[in-house]
Amino acid sequence: MKLGTPELSVIIVSFNTCNLLRRCLQTLLKKAGAIQFETIVVDNASRDESADMVEREFPHVTLIRSQVNLGFAAANNLAFKQATGEFIVLLNSDAFLTEQALSLSLKFMRENPNIGVGGARLIGRDNSWQPSARMFPTLLTHFLMVSGLAHKYPKSQFFGQFDRTWANHNVAAEVDWVPGAYSIMRHDVLKQVGYFDEKYFLYYEEVDLCRRIQQAGYSIWYWPDVVVVHIGGESSKTLRLDMSDSGSQVSLWQMRSALIFYYKHYGKSKAWLWLQLEKQWHRIRYWKNFWSRNPDRQEKAHYSNEWLKLLNQAWKDTQGGKISPPRPW
Repeated sequence: MKLGTPELSVIIVSFNTCNLLRRCLQTLLKKAGAIQFETIVVDNASRDESADMVEREFPHVTLIRSQVNLGFAAANNLAFKQATGEFIVLLNSDAFLTEQALSLSLKFMRENPNIGVGGARLIGRDNSWQPSARMFPTLLTHFLMVSGLAHKYPKSQFFGQFDRTWANHNVAAEVDWVPGAYSIMRHDVLKQVGYFDEKYFLYYEEVDLCRRIQQAGYSIWYWPDVVVVHIGGESSKTLRLDMSDSGSQVSLWQMRSALIFYYKHYGKSKAWLWLQLEKQWHRIRYWKNFWSRNPDRQEKAHYSNEWLKLLNQAWKDTQGGKISPPRPW
């Protein structure tokens, strides 16, 4: 590390989370200890004066104001270009560090130079465990998730493989990818493999990056001793959506990103099979509930019917996963 270079560049992308962002930055200052770090906040065209708050209350923070909502990948890429730290930490604005989270992350990364990305144990405000260490999505794991088998048999190493619900969460493990709510990566590795793929507006961007880092010969690790409190879903709650009660625009973004990921890493045929798997499941669910007079079952039928429309739209929007629609979607 060059003299004067910060050990960490902490990057936070914010969208309409002013109060949480303030708490996130305050917690970062308290928990960083003696670590030399810089903070970069990218504001994704928030409407709640988040950017003004950062500029006013945290003058040491490098603030990047975007005039449009760039999504997670492109916003982080803006910060990557300005980051100077030896390591990069991605931190959600609704995620809060606990004691020694940063220091332990640095320690583990320095002790193991083959680790490209490290992740934390994510917990809710009630200390409940959140999925923190995952395996790459495949058609099999997707079927296990949508069919409900993964939820029904969480302790099975076969059925619970995607979220590793079978594993002992108190044991560190090499995994396929870790969520972007908190992760630490080597800056030089990031430069080597490239930044986030901006085809992903929302979802799958960290999965794609971890896959590329793994393909470059580096490992991805989950560390239970690094604890981060994560609320989750706060930005999406502020979106003005024009969807039926079957879901939200966020669901459409997730479908588009899934198709892009499958097309990129597995080919068009696998992207098509992913789509057919989703559609067939919801067709079955639709006809199973359509004829019932039970209001709850009627609602499920309506949900599946709307979901099928979204799937068709996602396929059309991405040309089967080949392209990304213009931002913002």
